[in-house]
Amino acid sequence: MAQRPREKTIPNGIKFLFGGMAGMGATCFVQPLDLVKNRMQVATSKEHKTSYHVIKHVIKSEGLFSLYSGLSAGLLRQATYTTTRLGIYTWLFEKASGPNGEPPNFLVKAGLGMTAGVAGAFVGTPAEVSLIRMTSDGRLPLAERRNYKNVFDALLRITKEEGLITLWRGAVPTMGRAMVVNAAQLASYSQAKQALIGTGYFKENIFLHFVASMISGLVTTAASMPVDIAKTRIQNMKIIDGKPEYKGAVDVLYRVIRNEGFFALWKGFTPYYMRLGPHTVLTFVFLEQMNLMYKKHVLGDAAAKGGGL
Repeated sequence: MAQRPREKTIPNGIKFLFGGMAGMGATCFVQPLDLVKNRMQVATSKEHKTSYHVIKHVIKSEGLFSLYSGLSAGLLRQATYTTTRLGIYTWLFEKASGPNGEPPNFLVKAGLGMTAGVAGAFVGTPAEVSLIRMTSDGRLPLAERRNYKNVFDALLRITKEEGLITLWRGAVPTMGRAMVVNAAQLASYSQAKQALIGTGYFKENIFLHFVASMISGLVTTAASMPVDIAKTRIQNMKIIDGKPEYKGAVDVLYRVIRNEGFFALWKGFTPYYMRLGPHTVLTFVFLEQMNLMYKKHVLGDAAAKGGGL
């Protein structure tokens, strides 16, 4: 049987642009949840019992708009990390698809996700370090606060006061987290979407993207939280008498389990999922729609259905 011609493809530069725009758009909606998640993860005691308690405390002691502390860092993180990871993933996904557009199997998708995640995490670590510090600053005593004005001030001051390498502090656990997150998120999204269409009850539209995203968000949250806690605490730690607070990611996990209990590795699960779930949904919906609109209106493919994930 003759192979049908391959669909016209979106240029790689546009794929990277759409990836970053989708992530930045989603961040504008979920930044307060990122702040709540980070505050709960850096708390080493029963400082905050619930997400509601964090929100109430922040609004009361720091003001309503403090919920958006670190937004500039969050946007820069998406502009670097998400642009890279989604751009690379969509490019590799297309390369790994069959001659008639058949999607790769789950293991290949997971491998593509891990590759894209590691690359994105390395590029995005400086913005990630700034984000963790800016969202955690309000919980510190006034004398200990760093008071960064914005993400660029944070990057300049960290470089000047602590050295350039500090911008990549926690890069290894960040890349480890990214491997877990992207293998889980991107592969489970593509797989969930494929499985849902296979039931016959779904077709290629926003509702399909929403349901597949929610499934992906839940899988990703459960898989990545322990690594995320290690990353967050390392990036927020202080150097005491010339010695770092933690020796590495394994030390963080060991001390969390020893001092706070095994399930503390999932501390902040609710705000993490509340942040990751909607962020996953919004990112994939935005990305799929931008890809679809580009195929229809720029490439002239009136029959285009899928967004390419």
